[in-house]
Amino acid sequence: MSLDAVGGIWRYALDLATELRQLGIETVFAGFGPQPSEQQLREVSAQGIVVWTHAPLDWTTSQEDRLDEIPDLLADLVASNSIDLVHLNLPSQAAGLRVDIPVVVMAHSCVVTWFRAVRDGELPGDWAWQEKRNRHGFDRADIVVSPSQSHAKALRVSYGHIPHLQVVYNSSQAPLSSTPKENFAFAAARWWDEGKNGAVLDLAAARASLPVVMAGAVHGPNGQYCAINNAERRGQLTHRETMTLMSRAAIVVSPSVYEPFGLVPLEAARAGAALVLADIPTYRELWDGAALFADPHDPQTFADAINHLASNAKSRIDLARLAQERSSVFSPIAQGRAMAGIYNRLMPRVVSPQRESQI
Repeated sequence: MSLDAVGGIWRYALDLATELRQLGIETVFAGFGPQPSEQQLREVSAQGIVVWTHAPLDWTTSQEDRLDEIPDLLADLVASNSIDLVHLNLPSQAAGLRVDIPVVVMAHSCVVTWFRAVRDGELPGDWAWQEKRNRHGFDRADIVVSPSQSHAKALRVSYGHIPHLQVVYNSSQAPLSSTPKENFAFAAARWWDEGKNGAVLDLAAARASLPVVMAGAVHGPNGQYCAINNAERRGQLTHRETMTLMSRAAIVVSPSVYEPFGLVPLEAARAGAALVLADIPTYRELWDGAALFADPHDPQTFADAINHLASNAKSRIDLARLAQERSSVFSPIAQGRAMAGIYNRLMPRVVSPQRESQI
């Protein structure tokens, strides 16, 4: 399974590997992009063998030829570790892959769908190779998986027909919690990413009746930057630190304009927080009826939603309960069984007969 240490794929890969192990599936990780921290390396090493390559992530380089070595890197890893199935978490990593075992591609996100959602336009000409390489990856895969119906639709709009496209919702290993809440709103993201819409939330923080805490990196790998002037800035935290802070927050906000799934709302719901979310198709699909929604382009609507929940304890508690109930739909067991079921259809002996009854 490929992974990177930059974004949500890290947590996705480790959580899924944890659940797959319960079903008898062991994972060998192939790391791409910036090196993980020592803490991250310890975390992933506890789940399985990890080999960190020096190849970049497709969205962090403007030079397509830097990805040309990926097929050989993966093929060598398959051969040296007696791999039965390849699970890639970037479509471009499947382009040109020459292996005689099944290949599953998880389409978490891509710059093509990102541009349509964030910039409301087509991919610039000097990034056209991204679309081509992803298309080749989709065509190479035996099965393509999207984390939501909304993102599956976005993929079809951007790439046309994708054979064998299925939806498996993401999940979270975060425990259900009902710890006492404090009067602040919390948000966590890579704020340097325009798609996370940090500027709008920072403006909303100036109009909110309680503190808004924004955790996450503000400097990106290619010089991106998001200024935080009104919210309380906490910087980049470990996952454990983020969850500890999130568990204390009465309200958790996600202002994203682009989210193929969105892990933060799920973790927040499990922690017992009330959700204020951008009104985008993904969040409506997953959280309609269990969150307040705000116009992602209007800071005042976020401030209004935060202020409503801050001044109405009953509404806040009721909404938190509904979100926590909804979170059970996105369970690690359901995700693990769904992915193992896909693996089994491609290679029946990946999971032993004794465990098939669990799937």
